[in-house]
Amino acid sequence: MAKSSRAAFFAVIAALAPACAHAEDLSLRGMIEPELRLFTQSASSARQKDTDISVSGELTGKYMWDNGDQSLIVTPFARLDQRDSRRTHWDLREARYGLVMGKWEVRLGFDKVFWGVTEAVHLVDVINQTDLIEDPVKQEARLGQPMLRLRTTQDFGTFDAFVLPYFRERDFPGANGRPAYDIPVDMDLTRYESSRKERHVDAAFRYAHHLGDIDFGLSYFQGTNRDPILTPALSSGGDLVLSPYYAQMKQASIDAQATKGAWLYKFEGYWRHELGREYEAATGGVEYTFYGALGTEGDIGVVAEYALDSRGLMARDPYENDGFLALRWTANDEASTSFLGGAVVDAETGAMGFRFKGERRLGDDYRLSAEAYFFGNVPRPDPIYSIADDNYLQFRIARFF
Repeated sequence: MAKSSRAAFFAVIAALAPACAHAEDLSLRGMIEPELRLFTQSASSARQKDTDISVSGELTGKYMWDNGDQSLIVTPFARLDQRDSRRTHWDLREARYGLVMGKWEVRLGFDKVFWGVTEAVHLVDVINQTDLIEDPVKQEARLGQPMLRLRTTQDFGTFDAFVLPYFRERDFPGANGRPAYDIPVDMDLTRYESSRKERHVDAAFRYAHHLGDIDFGLSYFQGTNRDPILTPALSSGGDLVLSPYYAQMKQASIDAQATKGAWLYKFEGYWRHELGREYEAATGGVEYTFYGALGTEGDIGVVAEYALDSRGLMARDPYENDGFLALRWTANDEASTSFLGGAVVDAETGAMGFRFKGERRLGDDYRLSAEAYFFGNVPRPDPIYSIADDNYLQFRIARFF
């Protein structure tokens, strides 16, 4: 974490310490989670290995006072990795103060915000930076984002306004890391379109409401694009590397979900202006649930989605012309057993990706999860070509306390 981010966090804590000293309610919860990754193909670099062991931990402390109208939540996260020094890292997922005043709420500090409804890819989710070294394939893990958030909930909808005073760069795997790009990313060569670099003040607005069975959100973001452009460059030692470039962008987006009995209809789409160019992207689909499937207490859901990007193969997101089909099973048992398996097919390049994830609680304090990611028929022009030889299995067992 950058020095300025740490300084901002400690400033917030110092300002709120007197209030927390009189907290009426304090709770602590956490978990520690060993992880094993097994790669099924030989690595493209001699420095990369076929196995990797790591352990992560997370602790959440919550203070509530003033009849619950004021709160302080702090959630640090850390991982120690056997192979990759960059994956050995820590982060503040949350470190925020909250104040509720009737229909109004203010939050200040590090926080996480999620926008989106689809399964395969969340196009409109742009507030938080992706924690790529935690979730390199699906890219759903997020870093905490410094922000001031103002929310009001009215009968005609919920409004959110965000001021984002500091930008957080994306971390990339190191030379020993895997999955990773064939050409390493040199974060020392990071460049910005804005002269203020990471101190550019971003802003976002969102309106969310429902009309009958339809839930929807309208959002606008203006600031530094969280997804960098990677361009070839030479490192200080003269090696070929990739240099991240963060452009400024404006994005207007919509996400919606309609519930019709056992059917779910989902859509996400945006219009974006970046580097003097306008483009659009959208994804949507359906999900049908068979309740009490096969005479059991479990439910089986079938998910079908499609994603399009007007940039085609020039898109930085791999979902530029892709179909997604998945099967979701929820056992509805005391162990919260679940499984999701799906396949992504690129209609333009023919590349295929397969992912599977299963979870089950073991007693009250443990959770076992297993994941698998495989790629096939990936040609060189496809955006996922660099990690196509990094098929892997992942096992985690979490201990909660």
